Amino acid sequence: MRRIATLLTALAIAAIAHNAVAQEAPPVSPPTTVDPAKGLPEWEKIYAVFSHPRCASCHVEDDHPRWSGEHYGGTRFHAFNVQRGEDGSGFGNAGLRCTTCHFDSNSNVLHGPPGAPNWHLAPVEMAWWEKSSAEVCAQIKDPARNGDRTLEEVADHIRDDKLVAWGWAPGPGREPAPGSAEETFQALQNWAASGSPCPSN
Repeated sequence: MRRIATLLTALAIAAIAHNAVAQEAPPVSPPTTVDPAKGLPEWEKIYAVFSHPRCASCHVEDDHPRWSGEHYGGTRFHAFNVQRGEDGSGFGNAGLRCTTCHFDSNSNVLHGPPGAPNWHLAPVEMAWWEKSSAEVCAQIKDPARNGDRTLEEVADHIRDDKLVAWGWAPGPGREPAPGSAEETFQALQNWAASGSPCPSN
């Protein structure tokens, strides 16, 4: 009986030790296969949207949004000395917040102030104005520069955020971003499924 008890105790200790090791070991994820032939054409669709002035003019590193009037996307700054804001929030300076002129919807007047909920500049770490395709691609994959999002969350943000959606419905007299939010969402999904390859330049 004593031998059986000793054997059972040894087996129990071995099982506990095995379980402890199993719990400490992190799960091993299968390596992601990168397929540039499938992924890069999807990225080109995404970059066509991200680099379009309708989107990029609010993704700037400095304190001034780019003007989206007759020469939208050029080197002109927004009129009225509109700035990011001393607090860095992107919502403008006190006394001249973005929402002073930009409401929750577009003005019905031709070239009147555009509008969407939560109107503001993108955070400075998410700036990609005039950056190359390779630079923006690396940025979108970096949580420190994409709003601390996974690629799945980036895709959801593009599809679901009402301010982002404004880029495809910018109001009278304004050229929209190419494609649609749903198409860009799908391109992001396809790109991620292909290993999210980036171009060389």
